Amino acid sequence: MKNFKIIALGLLLISILLGGQAMAQSTIFNIPTTDTVAKGKAYAEFDFLPQVPGYDDGSRLYLYNPRLVVGAPGNLEFGVNFPTYNLRSSGDSATFAYIQPNAKWKFYYNENNGIALAGGGILNAPLNRREGQDTWGLLYGLFSKKVKTGNYGPRFHAGVYGVLSSDEDPVWTERRHVGAVLGYEQPVSSKISIVADWFSGKNAVGYFTPGISITLPKNGLLNAGYSIGNDSWENSNATRNRLIMLYYGITF
Repeated sequence: MKNFKIIALGLLLISILLGGQAMAQSTIFNIPTTDTVAKGKAYAEFDFLPQVPGYDDGSRLYLYNPRLVVGAPGNLEFGVNFPTYNLRSSGDSATFAYIQPNAKWKFYYNENNGIALAGGGILNAPLNRREGQDTWGLLYGLFSKKVKTGNYGPRFHAGVYGVLSSDEDPVWTERRHVGAVLGYEQPVSSKISIVADWFSGKNAVGYFTPGISITLPKNGLLNAGYSIGNDSWENSNATRNRLIMLYYGITF
């Protein structure tokens, strides 16, 4: 059971701000975008991430993450995530639950130039097994550029993030960490886009995730990808922090 805690913390994928509009989303997979939920609208989502491959002894990590975000005046959105990690092994299991209140503000948007700027933050607090885990916060600033070329121009994202942790939590190598945020969205039709995002750093948020995004009827959204930890192959592949990432969201 002690090893379960170490493994689960080491594999922690942060669930940054969620949101969406009928034709947009406010995360790609892990990184935020400059989109926000429209005033008076709400966005609900459920994520499922199984660890693939699992460990040689047959144990495997599963992440379940329901999310809700509401839009507010002034291009603001407020949300909460409830990520729950379950490590299953033959005859045993361990569960780690968290709450993540969050907020984002799109403070600049120029439609003619396809440019937007946004900033936000998220607070991560453990709901159980609090020994050895602290509450930490993440802040970020983000720039996006939509290339208006033909009907399916790409959109690029770039920004920075910073984390402040009050104690030496195992998911961070140091109390303060600063890194880069990158994202790419390439529509290939009116309903389908090839997407990818990346947090730098060999830490709790350091993942590269390529995949596909599909717009569904009735304001639905389906994303499928593969999250690969930046330290995934270190130490003879000890962490194996690679997970299939599936999520469905709907705006209402």
